[in-house]
Amino acid sequence: MSLVFPLRSRPFIAWCSVLELLSHVCSLREGHPGLSLRIGVRPPALSPAPESLMQALEDLDYLAALDNDGNLSEFGIIMSEFPLDPQLSKSILASCEFDCVDEMLTIAAMVTAPSCFSHLPRGAEEAALTCWKTFLHPEGDHFTLINVYKAYQDAALSSASEHCVEKWCHERFLNCAALRMAGGLVDIVRRIELPYAEPAFGSQENTLNIKKALLSGFFMQIARDVDGSGNYLMLTHKQVAQLHPLSSYSLGRKTPPEWVLFHKFSICENNYIRITSETSPELFVQLAPQYYFSNLPPSESKDILQQALDRLAPAPATKGEQTPCEKCPETTEQRCALQ
Repeated sequence: MSLVFPLRSRPFIAWCSVLELLSHVCSLREGHPGLSLRIGVRPPALSPAPESLMQALEDLDYLAALDNDGNLSEFGIIMSEFPLDPQLSKSILASCEFDCVDEMLTIAAMVTAPSCFSHLPRGAEEAALTCWKTFLHPEGDHFTLINVYKAYQDAALSSASEHCVEKWCHERFLNCAALRMAGGLVDIVRRIELPYAEPAFGSQENTLNIKKALLSGFFMQIARDVDGSGNYLMLTHKQVAQLHPLSSYSLGRKTPPEWVLFHKFSICENNYIRITSETSPELFVQLAPQYYFSNLPPSESKDILQQALDRLAPAPATKGEQTPCEKCPETTEQRCALQ
């Protein structure tokens, strides 16, 4: 007698962000000073490498989440209240300063939930791409995700039943479950009291403010097109990747932007950076911590950033004049603390 077992899908390992994991461990230590982090060794494939943990600690320091003793700073404690990646938490807190909290919460929910775009159905690729192009935003994928979520919200408010919402998503080849999850994440994060401003999505000032908020958290995920053909060199790790084929820039723009901020980097047959939006050297040097910039490995991209920094540097004060820091030390200290 033989037993026939049902076919199972290929096993896989669910990866999680070491940075997010370490942030949660540090937050637990706030209430339990004796708690220590012990790296397990069984099985070794599931244990983070010591180098990864050290890199995560360094990244948390860049995000101003740690104090001089390696514990969570006051800013880090606030960041740990969000059920999100530390970089997203930093961007949300920065959005309070830039009056774009509502937009940043939407972006955070959409990038945390599964992709809102369904897998391209065989035989209906052109129809799906045509539908998705209606949501494209010229400034990049983060803004496209806001367009998708706002359209979903409008459909949900005007629909008589949940079935109608699912039909609306199906007709546009959108993942209704992912959008529903994103809506739940927005509701959860909204429970944390934040200074909301009247949404102004679409205005030039609002677009710039969203980019500033994103850069405040994701300054470590910047890439530059080094040859004008879409080969992006990442500043930190010097990996080369291309824009994902379903990126807003791949679908609706002939010339890729020179500088982009990206949310994910995937290693496969073709290395891809996913969820990208255009940025600039001037914005980067304004919002990235100076000591992070100083620690970047030498490269042509760093030289370009240094030139932008030199252009933005204030002229030397003449004799008898006070520097901005001497005039208002409190303001300067607050700005640096946020960065």
